[in-house]
Amino acid sequence: MSTSDLIIKVMLADDHAVVRMGFRLLLEGSPDMRVVAEADSGEDAIKRYHEVHPDVLVLDLSMPGMGGLEALSRILAREPGAKILVLTAHEDSQHAKRVLKAGALGYLSKRTAPDALIQAIRLVNQGRTYLEPAIAQEIAVRQVSGDRSPVDMLSEKEFKVFLALARGQSVADIAQVMSLSPRTIGTHLYNIKQKLGAANSAELAIVAMRHGLMDP
Repeated sequence: MSTSDLIIKVMLADDHAVVRMGFRLLLEGSPDMRVVAEADSGEDAIKRYHEVHPDVLVLDLSMPGMGGLEALSRILAREPGAKILVLTAHEDSQHAKRVLKAGALGYLSKRTAPDALIQAIRLVNQGRTYLEPAIAQEIAVRQVSGDRSPVDMLSEKEFKVFLALARGQSVADIAQVMSLSPRTIGTHLYNIKQKLGAANSAELAIVAMRHGLMDP
């Protein structure tokens, strides 16, 4: 086996160039990693992933366009074996549960120590799951206590629509990004409001903030 076969080829998807630069410097300081591609949006992440086929995709969730969660779903729909580590500012268990259910192998917040990112990439490259300890503990506590959030009742598509609406995107914009009809998005919106007891987008934003899904 050659030395190049031991190198983990990593792709970085984050809309902040400075963040990508920092991660690139960190990862390429490790002897077993090389950054082979970068992307700054969900759409770009899908395109670049299929061009370079990295060993591990390190993916942010909050990016322009379709965002990381939709990009993750589309990449895995085409390549079920894709090894994806979500690295995000979101520190809530709800996002973590959703991305792992969607097929990501790891979930890490950007506040963790650099060594944790290196460890997570190595584990995900081996096909193993990595979940930030604090978030794993929160999920375990919620399961034991039976503390279910109303957001848990949302389907995967409803969750994506809910977050987009809470961030102020219009039904037309969401329909275009998710490749669905405005009527379908409208149906999702009706169901979301019923499940969460919200009357409008402003109240959806409040629900999202209350559950740590977006910043106040």
